[in-house]
Amino acid sequence: MKLLFAAAEIFPYAKTGGLSDVAQALPATLVKQIDILSVMPLYDFIDREKFVLTAMNESFQITLGEDIYEVSLFEGMNQGVRTLFVYEATLCHCIAPYGNKNGDYLSNDIRFGIFSKTLVILSQMFNIDVLHLNDWHTALAALWAKELLPELHVIFTIHNLAFQGLFLRDSLERLGLEEHYFTPEGIEFWGDMSCMKAGIAYSDAVTTVSPTYSKEILLPEFGCGLEGFLQVHSHKLHGILNGIDTVLFDPLTDPALPKKYGAGKLANKKNNKIMFYKEYGLKDADKPLIVFIGRFTEQKGLDIIIQALPKLLTMKCNIAILGEGDEAMAEALKSASKNHDNFLIRFGYDESLSHRMYSAADFLLMPSRFEPCGLNQLISLRYGTLPIVNDVGGLHDSVQDIDDRARSICGQGIVLDKLSSNTIVRSVKRALQFFADTKRFSKITKANMHCDVSFEESVKSYLKLYRKNV
Repeated sequence: MKLLFAAAEIFPYAKTGGLSDVAQALPATLVKQIDILSVMPLYDFIDREKFVLTAMNESFQITLGEDIYEVSLFEGMNQGVRTLFVYEATLCHCIAPYGNKNGDYLSNDIRFGIFSKTLVILSQMFNIDVLHLNDWHTALAALWAKELLPELHVIFTIHNLAFQGLFLRDSLERLGLEEHYFTPEGIEFWGDMSCMKAGIAYSDAVTTVSPTYSKEILLPEFGCGLEGFLQVHSHKLHGILNGIDTVLFDPLTDPALPKKYGAGKLANKKNNKIMFYKEYGLKDADKPLIVFIGRFTEQKGLDIIIQALPKLLTMKCNIAILGEGDEAMAEALKSASKNHDNFLIRFGYDESLSHRMYSAADFLLMPSRFEPCGLNQLISLRYGTLPIVNDVGGLHDSVQDIDDRARSICGQGIVLDKLSSNTIVRSVKRALQFFADTKRFSKITKANMHCDVSFEESVKSYLKLYRKNV
């Protein structure tokens, strides 16, 4: 069996969120058992000189509507996975994958239409048995596969239903799509065109990145207006929990860490915390460090954290936040940092710093309103940092409360019973009390570090699904 795995971003070449990490880690695990090609666009911000043109075919043309696009293929290796890079000027001429400070690129329908149609051509060129698509950027490939390559089996993974790839109806003409697709049973969504619906409707199987999220999206609270459509297609819906690359995320070998450590060598975790405090001007490394790492969005619950900050910052702890996004949230955080010496804020995306923060922290605060899977809590378990999470999606599937004996989830942490600023304050108070119980805190920390947060188990489910559809 030969698999083509396609995503709009793959670490380390392009990253805006967890999709990038998964698109690297899952193929790196799959390649041990099957023949796999990964594919992503070769954006202009990626150094093209690092890759070579494919020997079999340097370029070809695709047609969308009345326009012809010249596509070139480059290739390289990523963690043992042969990776193809699609270059086409309209698709790749950008400073970030999806947009800039002014919003999403207006040409994203054409850009990812080019990418999606190219995926079907590549499937034919490389004799692919299964095409695995990820999120709306690749979803139109499911539609074109049914037209051009009906024997190709297509798997579509929803990483975040909130991002649907919605465009005006006139995108159909630019993309060269037939009008008969523009129906409620097809890709029409309240008068617009939905790429996400194409992936759901025309794939052979649909997966989500956790079992709980696969159930949640059938409900109005989490379905983003597609819950009824997903209920129609629920017979092909599967929830498979994400993992992380436990080679890249390993405190025993992580090059970003000043001191390496493991479950049997936790003293160096404290040393990393001391050095982090010294570097960033925080005081008293005996106080617990609580971190938030991620996008400044309501999805991640950062607005609720901001509401809770006045009370949190009076507690005997230090708080550090790393991320970017909503400008109003960023300003609120900046204002709070001016008046408190136990609060650190760093803006932007910094992979190395995030690793050092996981290493230095005692707790990770992750009160997401919804979370298809979440990788931060898995990384925190790996680095001996206890997660404080809301009980939704993949957080429910990967973290159980330290006092919960009814379930047998490997990872343990503090689980919110509901999402509010008062609940966050109470949960942090509880975390600080738990931190003071050094013997129990150390025991659970070490147990968490032994949890299997890799893709090894999940790959078994993916392989079963691939083989079922071949």
